[in-house]
Amino acid sequence: MDHVDHIIEQWRIERPDLDPSPMAVIGRLSRAAAIVDARLSATFARHGVDSATFDVLATLARQGAPYRISPAALAASSMISSSAVAQRLNRLEAAGFITRKPSSDDGRGKLVQLTEPGHELLNRVLPDHLAAEERILSLFTSTERETLADLLARLAPSE
Repeated sequence: MDHVDHIIEQWRIERPDLDPSPMAVIGRLSRAAAIVDARLSATFARHGVDSATFDVLATLARQGAPYRISPAALAASSMISSSAVAQRLNRLEAAGFITRKPSSDDGRGKLVQLTEPGHELLNRVLPDHLAAEERILSLFTSTERETLADLLARLAPSE
């Protein structure tokens, strides 16, 4: 019996008129997310970055050369909120990891571009990040990982 089972059992006693069974999934999902976040944050911290910084740099790198994208597309393609993008870009630009240049398509718009120092930082962090993810998932077989990924994709579908 784990912590979530204990909570469910308490609710069954306290409120027998309600079905607390959804807590079995949601409670464990929440606990797992917190554990994953903590482990990945520790990996990022060893490189002096946080998850949002990594996400912006990775999103730019995934675009392929010349590693640039509009701020709106960056917000849509990354895992940080659109309201946090401008503030994050200001910090990354001050650190020399990105530049913002006028868009050739729209004189009013800007494009965010990964700099060489930003690319170098990402290339140092990415292998450690993937190794941390591998350690987190090491208790699952490849079939279990595929099943879990499929189930989670149904819970959080892409737009």
